[in-house]
Amino acid sequence: MKVTRPMLAVAGAVAVLTLAGCASGTEQRATVPVTATGSLEHLAAEVKCTPNIQIDADEIRQAVCKDAKDAGGAAAGKFILATFATDRGQREWINGAKDYGGHYLVGRKWVAVGETGTVTALRRTLGGDLEEGTDHSAHSGH
Repeated sequence: MKVTRPMLAVAGAVAVLTLAGCASGTEQRATVPVTATGSLEHLAAEVKCTPNIQIDADEIRQAVCKDAKDAGGAAAGKFILATFATDRGQREWINGAKDYGGHYLVGRKWVAVGETGTVTALRRTLGGDLEEGTDHSAHSGH
């Protein structure tokens, strides 16, 4: 098989895209810390928030945080912070809540719910995975 210039160009472009993808993935992982664990109060303290407890039950503890800061000390905004007794309880709560839309930062047995910028800022301190709720804006005419 004879290698032509167009074949070399395509192979080079694929290599560059592959390397760029690997580098950006590594870069992104480096900026997100290991996911935090602990009680509601511990997680709130990590983001310098004084939690206003709304629900204090065996299965779930939920609070509103208004004065949180991200890892750099910038204001993170208002959000809901909830901790759960079980992984299953957490997943059931998230799946039900996602029907109402919203932006979720999810850790092991905890979730933070707020605006996109808020959960992104919290992620720089708490780690975790970003999840999005269902977007119902297309149905707003009903």
